[in-house]
Amino acid sequence: MKKIGKYDLVRILGSGATSTVYLGHDPFAQRDVAIKIAFPEILKHPERGKLYTHLFMNEASLVGKLAHPHIVQIYDAVVAKELCYIVMEYVQGGTLEECCDAKQLLPVERVVEIIFKCTRALDFAHRIGVTHRDIKPANILYIGDAPGGEIKISDFGAAIVDHPERTLVSGIGSPAYMSPEQVRELPLDHRTDIYSLGVVMYQLLTGQLPFQASSNYNIVYQIINTEPTPPSRLRKGIPETLDAIIAQAMHKDAEQRYATWEEFAQDLAQAFREKQARTVKRSLSESEKFDTLRNLSFFADFSDVELWEVLHFAAWSTIQPEQTVMRDGDAGDFFCFLIDGELKVTKNGRMLNLLTVGDCFGEMAVISKSMQTRGADIAALTEAKIITVKGDALRHASETCRMHFYQAFLEVLANRLSLANARLAAL
Repeated sequence: MKKIGKYDLVRILGSGATSTVYLGHDPFAQRDVAIKIAFPEILKHPERGKLYTHLFMNEASLVGKLAHPHIVQIYDAVVAKELCYIVMEYVQGGTLEECCDAKQLLPVERVVEIIFKCTRALDFAHRIGVTHRDIKPANILYIGDAPGGEIKISDFGAAIVDHPERTLVSGIGSPAYMSPEQVRELPLDHRTDIYSLGVVMYQLLTGQLPFQASSNYNIVYQIINTEPTPPSRLRKGIPETLDAIIAQAMHKDAEQRYATWEEFAQDLAQAFREKQARTVKRSLSESEKFDTLRNLSFFADFSDVELWEVLHFAAWSTIQPEQTVMRDGDAGDFFCFLIDGELKVTKNGRMLNLLTVGDCFGEMAVISKSMQTRGADIAALTEAKIITVKGDALRHASETCRMHFYQAFLEVLANRLSLANARLAAL
């Protein structure tokens, strides 16, 4: 078996104009990796060699920085005169290119969910000073045997990083996905990625690019001067709200685009909520669940990475009126959050409290060594929606996630103590 550095090369995954990507294995970390190795002759090219070396250095500068569940992590890099390679997270699946064929389009809801996750990943990158600059379906990977909701953004070689010497290369990217300011080679910020993601959303929904031409020159002309056909005219079942979202993301004037990734994400989540109001008993999408957690005050200090972690170990359920959620004296092996409806807290038939949206309850029996059984009954007054977290899931969560849970628990307890003091003072 061939080796490069400490890594075993297993087989070729793919090859492009400048590099070959191998499936590799890291014997020290005991994990499979993807290794992108530049062609030596490319690095020595008299005209383009410096550019290609720059792109590898750009990606190498991001080693260990892109720690987000929807971004391909970069583990290691070597950039030398004779050898350049990048070691990345191996994602077993494919790219969203195969979902752009009009004959095999994804459901509209799935597309919105994928784009929502991309907004969260690119917002994370933006917050650490990174603008991708080459967002397109080929750079968005899906995990598994078929395109689903789990995606990872890859290939940050063309990214603008917070170092002036790394922002001077222009003309990088795929013309069909470039923003008007990018094709004009003007200064760029995160809004160029917002535009490109709007193009990706358009293509995933309709199976065609918003601008099509026989030459890059004509595509550039259209990007600057013409408006695309609204997606709802090209495919049945696309609501006009998505037309509006794409139109704002792809606005030719960057000042009229979404100013932040958060605004883009909020509109996508709202589009789901509006559709849900017209659909009977549809389960929540991951983007809606993420948005729900983000809007709960309990999770205010959780990072996106930690919220995705919570989303994947929490259970979501609907409780009918009078249904008991927790029973006095039962073992306390889970706690909950109320996200819709009202719950009543009773002891021996006497009403103690009323729980409303956003309340956390049942945590004391999970986190306290001396109070491991329930101290009251909790039942639904109305139809209610709750999020349930098992104590075992919390104990196996990442260290930072657990830390934020315990910090938030302290805030909950402090608020309860303050309310109890106020009630005592009023007696």
